[in-house]
Amino acid sequence: MRIALYTNNYLPFCGGVTISVETLRRGLEAAGHEPWVFGPRLGGARDASPRVVRYPSIPATTYPEFALAVPYSRRIARLVAAIDFDVFHAHHPFLLGPAARRLARRARRPLVFTYHTRYEKYAHYVPLKRALVEAAAVRLSAAFAARADAVLAPSAIIRDELSARGVRAPISVVPTGVDLERFRPGDRAAARRELGIGDGEAVVLYVGRLDREKSVDRVLLAFERIASTVPAARLLLVGHGTQAEQLRRLASSLPVATRIGFLGVRPHHALVECYRAADVFLFASETETQGLVLAEAAACGLPAVAVDAPGCDEVVRDGETGLLTKGDPAALAEAAIGLLLDPERRRGMARRAREVAQRLFDVQLQIDRTMAVYQDVIARVR
Repeated sequence: MRIALYTNNYLPFCGGVTISVETLRRGLEAAGHEPWVFGPRLGGARDASPRVVRYPSIPATTYPEFALAVPYSRRIARLVAAIDFDVFHAHHPFLLGPAARRLARRARRPLVFTYHTRYEKYAHYVPLKRALVEAAAVRLSAAFAARADAVLAPSAIIRDELSARGVRAPISVVPTGVDLERFRPGDRAAARRELGIGDGEAVVLYVGRLDREKSVDRVLLAFERIASTVPAARLLLVGHGTQAEQLRRLASSLPVATRIGFLGVRPHHALVECYRAADVFLFASETETQGLVLAEAAACGLPAVAVDAPGCDEVVRDGETGLLTKGDPAALAEAAIGLLLDPERRRGMARRAREVAQRLFDVQLQIDRTMAVYQDVIARVR
């Protein structure tokens, strides 16, 4: 089967959608299919596959590392027509999403859409009145989903929200999968040596973008409380984003500044060592559709403390694989302290987290479920 994957986010840009698209591409290819990725042109991109096609792009003024694809290209339109795809799969309702829909309708092929993002939670990146941007984001993204032939939701809560917004297209819940052969418990001591962590240190880990919607400031403020109770505690943050410098300044102003480390961006495969070296994963975002890093942490046997919010609560099983709390730093800190001081409970959660990941987040499940949607929608549309 030939599949056209249309995405506004792709390598080398780091983020959950990029990982989801790349995981899907690799899985489809391994299963003998022919996936093509259509994404924005980015500086420094070195595409490993000849089946990655880049649209002309312009820099995003509010997010310098991001590029906005120009969704029109006669050359690419001719290429798409020549390839004769079986299905088009859009990963965004804007920019390249409508381009995928236009080309799918022209070729009389079905359009599948994955609703990856709570777009209204990113309104602060648009230099217009926030309430108007939020309302428009909800309306336009739901309208795009309604016009697709099938919709994939990364969690049940997103499926229910789309249904409540009037989307009548078939909606299937398909979380982004995790490569369980790569993301698995391993040599903790070796991982700690690689990161320069002492044997007696209690490591709290955050992985994700350092952007406003991720509430990383709460992680820092929570750690200040954690470190006052657990003297051996150390916080490591992996990722980069628009708030990186602001968060570094906040960290440097705290009395525990010397115990906070910013590791920057790391290749996706290198995150495994970070998860293996940590004792607790700390996550304060309330804007998730799935919380992919929570699934990766679980696959590595790392218990998590996260905010009790949609997306997170479908990955972290409260009291079983981690703890769900209120979103304030005090509540996050209290939960993390409890786990850091109870190694036996952490070990039990670590074991159950891995079991849940194997049951729910195996990448093969993502591929199988996505292929089932493709086959169904092709049969219906043709």
